[in-house]
Amino acid sequence: MAPGGRLSVVGTGIRPGGHLSREAQHLLQAADRVFCVVDGLTLERLRELNDRVESLQDSYARGRRRDDSYAEMVRRILAPLAEGLHVCAAFYGHPGVFVWPAHEAVRRARSAGYRAVMYPGISAEDCLFADLGVDPALNGCQSFEATDFLLHERRFDATAALILWQPITLGDLGRDAFESDPRWVRVLAEVLAEDYPRDHPVTVYEAAVFPLDEARIEQVPLERLHEVRFTQASTLYLPPRAPPVLSAERLRRLGIAESDLTPGAYQLHRQARGSTE
Repeated sequence: MAPGGRLSVVGTGIRPGGHLSREAQHLLQAADRVFCVVDGLTLERLRELNDRVESLQDSYARGRRRDDSYAEMVRRILAPLAEGLHVCAAFYGHPGVFVWPAHEAVRRARSAGYRAVMYPGISAEDCLFADLGVDPALNGCQSFEATDFLLHERRFDATAALILWQPITLGDLGRDAFESDPRWVRVLAEVLAEDYPRDHPVTVYEAAVFPLDEARIEQVPLERLHEVRFTQASTLYLPPRAPPVLSAERLRRLGIAESDLTPGAYQLHRQARGSTE
């Protein structure tokens, strides 16, 4: 027989209270224990829903590696499951996007025989699509963590959009600082310049947190990326360098002539496809 405890992991979105889904609110209200990593206003909202809320922010201690902080969060989230309790863990944004403790808690809970479910939330990428008017169905979209992208020989398509997460951590190999290294930013720009012109626009994006706020949408040429100051909320967006190239060999195999794909009709087809997926 499976153990009685269960784990629900939810996301609170980017905007305090406003992005919290009804499903997430129901799970938070029904939980025996709630653990969270959220901002102060969202914490107040969670406590309105459930008076058994415990913030995990104190797992971050000065001088402690973030890996150690994350491990402690996982232990705290899982401990009540052994008592047969329903635990709800709430994380800022989408709980599965750059939230290692959420994934690890779900993995460990399931391996121990508990029921564990992660529910989606609104991430910074969702806000970026809305604020920048980006539809990934049209040209495709790739996203990488900025340091990971820089350190590895990543193969990517410059005719599709490119999103680089967490540029603030460039150079932070120990995961214990929140300030990018200018030298790393320069090297990142040099690496990107292998596939983009130096004047290619790069948008530094930060989603608006409050209804009356405006999103940060700061566009700079690639060659001046090192002049930008990043925050923990910053994300980089690079639009496609050029339209994708049709494959003559694939058209031949499909029995399609390039003339059959008139720009207007083909674009409408792609837009219609994107609206139904």
